[in-house]
Amino acid sequence: MTFDRSLKIAPSILSADFANFGAEIRAIEMQGADWVHVDVMDGHFVPNLTFGPPAVKAFRPHVKTVMDVHLMISPVDAYIDAYADAGADILTAHIEAGPHIHRTLQAIRAAGMKAGVALNPGTPADAIAHLLDMADLVCVMTVNPGFGGQKFIDMTAKIRKLRDMIGDRPIHIEIDGGVDPTTAPLVRAAGADVLVAGSAVFKGGSVDSPEIYGANMRAIRTAAG
Repeated sequence: MTFDRSLKIAPSILSADFANFGAEIRAIEMQGADWVHVDVMDGHFVPNLTFGPPAVKAFRPHVKTVMDVHLMISPVDAYIDAYADAGADILTAHIEAGPHIHRTLQAIRAAGMKAGVALNPGTPADAIAHLLDMADLVCVMTVNPGFGGQKFIDMTAKIRKLRDMIGDRPIHIEIDGGVDPTTAPLVRAAGADVLVAGSAVFKGGSVDSPEIYGANMRAIRTAAG
């Protein structure tokens, strides 16, 4: 993965057809997805339960772009090697998920993946000031994690602060939650370069009508500018 700050759309397959993941992944990539975002939830750190390492490993052969795995689990460290083995390109852990996030980011990189750190809406940008040299991505949650389809929480001030803190470091700013053509320009202007979108990408489409996925992604991309 070469680093750049161009706009990237990362559809969340949490909004895809669960009975047809391989075809869904191929469809979104064919229609212009830059990354594929996989939301891992444990029913403990967040009030929902989704995918584990075997599912992520099953997705891997279908993903030709970047598999961006977002761990909404606690603890994290015991599972890092399993997600590395499953083929994650980027593994993101929440700063709120455990007491030793620096060690977690070190372990993610040591396992051969890019390391992401996620911040819930109530966590300030300053919380990761001492982690920036350990991170390849900062994920700003613009909803409280746990469910798709939630209403966007305005975190533009936090995004701008993070962008200033990052400076010229090669760190992506990813936005996760409520991204659509209305909110995309706000977060892009504040400094984000990776936009996770679930329902806004998958709504109205299917593997039999994948062009709707493409139209939805183009709408987000065009709005973001």
